[in-house]
Amino acid sequence: MPLIPMGDVPAWFADHLGPDRLCVAHRDESVSWADMAIRSNRRAFALKRLGVAPDDFVALVLPNSNAVFEFAFAVWKLGATPCVISPRLPADELGSVLDLARPRAIVADDAAIRRATGALPTDLGLDEEPGETVPSVVGSRWKAITSGGSSGRPKVIVDLAPGAVDPDEALLDLPRGGVVLNAGPLHHNAPFRFMCGALFRGNSVVSMPRFDAEEALRLIEHHRVEWANLVPTMMSRIWGLPQEVRSRYDLSSLRAVWHTAAPMPAWLKEAWIDWIGPEKVWEIYGGTERQGNTVISGHDWLTHRGSVGRPINCDIRILGEGGEVLPPGEVGEVHFLPHTGPGSTYRYLGAEPQRSADGYETIGDFGRVDEEGYLYIADRRTDLIIRGGVNIYPAEIENAMSEHPGVDDAVVIGLPDRDLGAVVHAIVARSADGAVPVTAEALHAFLATRLAKYKLPVAYEFAEPPLRDEAGKVRRSRLRAERIAGRADAEGVPADV
Repeated sequence: MPLIPMGDVPAWFADHLGPDRLCVAHRDESVSWADMAIRSNRRAFALKRLGVAPDDFVALVLPNSNAVFEFAFAVWKLGATPCVISPRLPADELGSVLDLARPRAIVADDAAIRRATGALPTDLGLDEEPGETVPSVVGSRWKAITSGGSSGRPKVIVDLAPGAVDPDEALLDLPRGGVVLNAGPLHHNAPFRFMCGALFRGNSVVSMPRFDAEEALRLIEHHRVEWANLVPTMMSRIWGLPQEVRSRYDLSSLRAVWHTAAPMPAWLKEAWIDWIGPEKVWEIYGGTERQGNTVISGHDWLTHRGSVGRPINCDIRILGEGGEVLPPGEVGEVHFLPHTGPGSTYRYLGAEPQRSADGYETIGDFGRVDEEGYLYIADRRTDLIIRGGVNIYPAEIENAMSEHPGVDDAVVIGLPDRDLGAVVHAIVARSADGAVPVTAEALHAFLATRLAKYKLPVAYEFAEPPLRDEAGKVRRSRLRAERIAGRADAEGVPADV
């Protein structure tokens, strides 16, 4: 099928699926394909009049709403690039991101952000009748996303795929003309990428303004959702609902639940596989940069526990500290080479890629591959804790803590220590119901049955949730800096425990 300019997608599906077919819904506000074509055209007309031109950036500083997609289609119509940004960023960080992107226009829902940045309101163009259809231009880059912030330095990742799509092109087994659920913030890469991919295949997107575990189940039943993208934190909260609540909803329409963004504890993955079936539980691993991805099904995971899958459209190699290629089974830094060639998928604003002479790149994760080519992630290089010369991976400790019934979430960081170099510090959010009391001593004893002694935290800090952002990611650099500055109160454990 010939490629369709992204800006023409709403009109194309209004013609092929019917004008009244649902395009996007948030709460009680829904937009049909025909309405999406009209509203995005009006917004495109207004943006064009304000000077937006091909290859300009337009910053969308918006919460989850139909307006995100209306403006995205409008920007694509003009051959420009939507740069989706969290409206919850601190003012300094938002300013840094805008300085990097230098957008031609900014759209914001929050009045304070509009005052500070001169952003346009979300009703832009809706009261106008252009009297003409703005002709679509195929831009050279289809989206720009701000980084998750794990490094502590803001950057913008510009996807170099052009602004045209093939409605028949498959992405992660998305249905064609079905219904998909978005539970995550659209200013993060996976929700934005997957939901746009769903729309490009004519699916109806049912999106949540904010995640709520039981509401997600209700929406799946009510809309007969076939495909959903979740993060492990969301899956943990759904699984943590009382069984009588989970069993109240009919989830038989679900064909696939994809999870990404953060490590999935093995016990939680097993629980979901047992609940909805291994054929419906899928995982994708990779960076926003698209240098490479791995994918694994629930069936494959059961025979390769802990793996994030085998590579798709890329090659992977594991490098040691000296840059040597490591054999299967040895842990080193994971490097990708996309089959489309080095540097073909993205460019940074505000950073430089870590790219070798032969084009391989890393996103900073440690891992290993087995003899069959399955990848296993240990942790991020920047999160690694080196205690007395021994490597400790926070994800392993966090996964162990998540098995405790009184723990809702946990984050592990390394704090400086004069003797050992670094020690393990645990930040713990207790379960909301408080049914199982948790103390530092009890949690330490629990972990002592699961971890080697040198991996055990020396202190446990109990904090209010959430410990992660809306996309399920942890800003460890910020947590570490705050605790180094203030040495937050924590419950220590005896040295000989």
